[in-house]
This record gives sequence, C-alpha cells and structure tokens, in this order.
Amino acid sequence: MDDTWKTDPRLASMSREKLELLTKFSERLKQTDKSNLMEAFVSINTEARQRGLSFNDRETALLVNILSAHMPPSEKKKINLLKMLSKKLAGPR
Repeated sequence: MDDTWKTDPRLASMSREKLELLTKFSERLKQTDKSNLMEAFVSINTEARQRGLSFNDRETALLVNILSAHMPPSEKKKINLLKMLSKKLAGPR
C-alpha cells in the first residue's frame, strides 16, 4: 500500500486522531502479508474502539474504498462479506 490515500480530499473532514490512527494502520499494512489483511482490518477496529474512536458509515465506506484499493479480489470479497454481515448485525436503523 502506498501513501496516496492521504491526499484524498474526502479525508479533510476527518479528525486528526482518526487520521493518525489510519496513518499508523497504513504503515502496519505495508508490513502485513496480503493473506492477513482481513485480520489487520479487524485489529484497527479494535484499536479504534479502545481509543474511544468510532467511524460513521460514510467514513467507514470511504476508508474501505481507499484502503482496499490495492487488495487482491479475494480479499476485497472478504471485506464486502464483512460489510454485509455487520449491516445485518446492526439491524434496522
């Protein structure tokens, strides 16, 4: 993963704390084997919760699009499945 995601203008409205967490996550992804990317996404979610940070639906969709841009199709499929399951677990809004 390269750092071009940092220049996405849609990130301008995101808090500094969230951007710092994402930068840390991006660095971690560079060291992560492609077969373990899903685990990396789960770990960033856990860390965000521990720090009291939450991403709204718009932010989450944006992040998934940006951070999964270079994933192999099999990993993108897992991400899409996880998104679908999380929506079902969240229930009606």
